[in-house]
Amino acid sequence: MNPVNVERDGAIAVVLLNRPQQLNALSSELMGELAAALEELDADEAIRSIVVGGDERAFAAGADVGELAAGTPISLYESRRLDRWDAIRNVRTPLVAAVSGYCLGGGCELAMACDLIIASETAKFGQPEINLGVLPGAGGTQRLTRAVGKSVAMDMILTGRMLSAEEALQFGLVARVVAREAWLEAAKAVAREIAEKGPISVRLATEAIDKAFEAPLSVGIDFERRAFYLARASEDAEEGLNAFIEKRKPDFKGR
Repeated sequence: MNPVNVERDGAIAVVLLNRPQQLNALSSELMGELAAALEELDADEAIRSIVVGGDERAFAAGADVGELAAGTPISLYESRRLDRWDAIRNVRTPLVAAVSGYCLGGGCELAMACDLIIASETAKFGQPEINLGVLPGAGGTQRLTRAVGKSVAMDMILTGRMLSAEEALQFGLVARVVAREAWLEAAKAVAREIAEKGPISVRLATEAIDKAFEAPLSVGIDFERRAFYLARASEDAEEGLNAFIEKRKPDFKGR
């Protein structure tokens, strides 16, 4: 059984983790397939937004604990498994995480590596690695703190506390909470809405927003200004401005 299923749907793609018996635990094979699938879609100009999801029971319940227990510090280092996280974060096409059920450990880190999270009302978010005598190793201590603040991140990481979907929305971890049955369709609808915008401006806006968390304000403002000028130089900007004046829907080409 393929650990990752990919479906193209017009200008969006849907990538679903497919280890249901293991609650989509992130094995080395799954992470390799996921990174490869996202890199291939990122290179496809026809795809303008990507949904990453699991199933109704779990987005991903964490890392594959069996693999982690069997590995040594040196084997984990030499396998370069964590490099796959860098490959995923380097995907420039907007990533929308569709989360239903458990989103724990590496699963929570994967969701946070996406650009925004759409959560079912059943979603549960957590970084419970402390219960195994370790700590988050794929960005959890960094991205969670930036998303929910130091106090809540400390609580979640040091005690293993899980957040409900509504708490995750309250603390700023997720963008929207939707009905249980709508977890995937709602994420696809958001992805389609993003895909209708100019690809150049979307990517530049995403990079500029990321700068807000990674650089001082003055650096972020400078980056935003340069990104604005670059976007204005595109054919998409000409099309968008003219379409607004002419009261019609723009036809963005990504140029």
